[in-house]
Amino acid sequence: MSSKTGVLTHDAETIALRALAFLAADTERMGRFLALSGIGPAELRNQAGDPAMLGGILDYIMQDETLLMVFATEVGLRPEEIAAAHASLAGPPPEHSM
Repeated sequence: MSSKTGVLTHDAETIALRALAFLAADTERMGRFLALSGIGPAELRNQAGDPAMLGGILDYIMQDETLLMVFATEVGLRPEEIAAAHASLAGPPPEHSM
């Protein structure tokens, strides 16, 4: 378990895989994800179990508040749980220096 997020890595991966399924269920959503991420369907299939890829999927969803809320509602999670899963997979956000 990640002490900072309270989310087990396995749970975070499950949430991210559910996010991938959510994107894949809608051709337009998946097309936009693939276009913006620059990866192809074959690469996505090959790397679907990679924590970095899974973190990237959650990162993509979190960047669009509407998409995040639709996903959270559909899977019965709070946005904070999705953010915790993202942090578990991708690590904490980088600190900004001034």
